[in-house]
Amino acid sequence: MQEQRQDADGFVYVSLAQLMAVEHRTRGLSFFARQPLSSILAGNHSSRLRGRGLNFDELRRYQPGDDLRHLDWRASLRYGKPFVRAFTEERDRPALIIVDQRMTMFFGSRRSFKSATAAELAVLCAWMVFHAGDRVGGLVFNDSQIERITPIRSRTRVEALCASIVGQNHALSASQPEAESADAQIDKVLQHTLAMAGHDHLICIISDFAGAGPRTLQLLRELSAHNNVIAMQVYDPLALKLPEKGRLMVTQGELQVELAVDRRQVRQPLGDFLTGRLKDVATLLRRSQVPLMMFSCGEEPLEQLRREMGRLNGAPR
Repeated sequence: MQEQRQDADGFVYVSLAQLMAVEHRTRGLSFFARQPLSSILAGNHSSRLRGRGLNFDELRRYQPGDDLRHLDWRASLRYGKPFVRAFTEERDRPALIIVDQRMTMFFGSRRSFKSATAAELAVLCAWMVFHAGDRVGGLVFNDSQIERITPIRSRTRVEALCASIVGQNHALSASQPEAESADAQIDKVLQHTLAMAGHDHLICIISDFAGAGPRTLQLLRELSAHNNVIAMQVYDPLALKLPEKGRLMVTQGELQVELAVDRRQVRQPLGDFLTGRLKDVATLLRRSQVPLMMFSCGEEPLEQLRREMGRLNGAPR
C-alpha cells in the first residue's frame, strides 16, 4: 500500500480517514426517485433513472387491484380466465463508481483541486449506494492505470474503493507529466466499464471528461442502453468566469503561473478557451442522452450533490 501523504488536507490530497468519515452525511440522499433528473447545464434535457429490475415470480389468477399491464393474454385466452404475471423486485443492484485521477484533474484555482473534489464525490456516491442496500464497486483510473473493484455489498468494499482512490490521488504530482495517450484513457475506461456492467447497473462517471470525443459518445450510449448512467462533470470555476481585475495566481501543485487577467489580450482568449472546452464536453454528454450533473471544485461537494438530488426528487429549484 502506498505511503500516506502528510499534506492530505482534503483540498489537494485526500486521506482515507476523511473519505470514510463522510458516511453519515449521505443519509436521506438517493439516486432513484419519481421525478426526472435535470442537469445544471443541459437546459430542458432530462432523463428518468430506471428503478430496480424485476424478476418473474409466478403466473396466477387475476385479483382485483392487479396491474392490468401485467395481464398475460396468451394464458388468459387459453384458460378462459384472466391471468397475470407476478414479479418480485431484485434485492440489490450493482453500482460502479468511475473516478478520474488523471493529471488533467490535478488543478484548482479555488477551494480544492478537481481530483480532490472527484474523490469526495465518488465516496459520497458509494455511501449512498451502500445505504440503499446495493452492491458497491468501481474503477479508479489515472493516465496509465485502471484499477477495478468488483461490486459487493460490504463496508470493506467501500473502504477498498476509498483506498484505491487515495492511492492514485497521492500519486499525483506537479512534476509528473501528462501521458501522451491521456485523451484515449477515458474511452479505455468506458470499455472496461462495459465489460464489467452487463445490465441493470448504476454507473456514476466522475471526471472532467478531458479527451472525450466521438468514441466516448458511442460508449456512453452503449452503457446507458441497459444501465442507469450518470455523468458528473467536475470543473474549475475559471471555466465559467475569469476575474475582471487584478492578477490571477493559478497553481498546479508546485507550479504557479500569474495571469494578468485585467489585460484584454490575456483575459478574452483564455476565457473563451476555458468556457469553450467546458461547453463542448457538456454538449457531447447531452447528445449521449446520459443525465449530466456539473460540480464546481470551488464549492463544497456535498451541498452541490444535495442540490442535484433535490432536483432528482422533484424539489423546487
